[in-house]
Amino acid sequence: MTNEELIGNIEKALDEIRPFLNSDGGDISLVSVEDQKHVKVRLQGACTSCSLSISTMKAGVETTIKKYAPQIETVENVA
Repeated sequence: MTNEELIGNIEKALDEIRPFLNSDGGDISLVSVEDQKHVKVRLQGACTSCSLSISTMKAGVETTIKKYAPQIETVENVA
């Protein structure tokens, strides 16, 4: 898979998650993909101060990204 295809798949995953985050006043953006294995995202808006953001990252964001791009090993939120 090319880097462009991988980024496209990750963006599709984020598009799937985004409505749930938007409904709570938040959003998410892709920061980078390293070695086609490690994704960095940035939670925005209400998600930056939400006490559930860690579980949102694991249960929602990471799971959905891995559904679209199974080779991804880690997903990290960067401030």
